[in-house]
Amino acid sequence: MTIEERIENPAKLSTLVPVEEYLSTMYHPDMDYVEGHLEERNMGEKEHGKLQFRIVVFLQRLGMEAFIETRLRISPSRYRIPDVCVYDQEPDEPVFTKPPLLCIEVLSPEDRMSRIMNVVKDYLSIGVPDVWVLDPLEKRAYSASVGVGFHEVSDHIVTGDGRLQFTLESIFSQEKLFRSN
Repeated sequence: MTIEERIENPAKLSTLVPVEEYLSTMYHPDMDYVEGHLEERNMGEKEHGKLQFRIVVFLQRLGMEAFIETRLRISPSRYRIPDVCVYDQEPDEPVFTKPPLLCIEVLSPEDRMSRIMNVVKDYLSIGVPDVWVLDPLEKRAYSASVGVGFHEVSDHIVTGDGRLQFTLESIFSQEKLFRSN
């Protein structure tokens, strides 16, 4: 690994790991796999987990299949773990190979935008039509797609086909989704 690669991506571990070993190993927390290297993912904190849960509940209410932190094959030597990925129907495979309709990344305080941009590029490269990046602390949202690029959104976030749309107020609300009687 060159010094430039270490500066650009300090979370990349330097030991090469065969893809078969990666796929048969449970890491806690799980890690991305990029060209034989394991990349640590920042551990989510409370706000990260609350936002992940909120998004999954919203998506399930719309009849979508939403999965939290499930491995997604980008190429034979590259796997990512979206915070949330969305399908019309549940894929019949333990490691997803079919591009989701939407991948969502929820930022943690330690996340670097340069790393997130690499992740977004990977999702778009396999045909994921839309990628959302949500920042629970700053209450900001970003959207990416091949035709439009990466940009901050205000007021609401929507997929390119218009099927999924949420106001930022509803996404970042502190209102409880379920009330106990």
